[in-house]
Amino acid sequence: MRALNRLLLVSWMVACPLTALAADDDAPSPEPDVTIGNDGDNLIQEYKANGFVYAVKITPKHGKPYYLVRADGTSGQFIRSDQPDMLIPQWVLFSW
Repeated sequence: MRALNRLLLVSWMVACPLTALAADDDAPSPEPDVTIGNDGDNLIQEYKANGFVYAVKITPKHGKPYYLVRADGTSGQFIRSDQPDMLIPQWVLFSW
């Protein structure tokens, strides 16, 4: 009986740190995922958190960089952060 108690205690002591490490892997990362791409002469950086694009930074070849952020947080409409009244149109021209 005493050997069984020691075995259970040792296995419990080994399993506790492993479960703590597994719980940390499932937590969302505090840092955003940044996807960098080019669109002509513009450098585009998409900022994502949990697979959701919440901001886009556009750096033109000539000029100041600017950010596009979600208009209301959920829709696909983006607005410029330095000009909040200007909506960026997103029309569907073709779909199949």
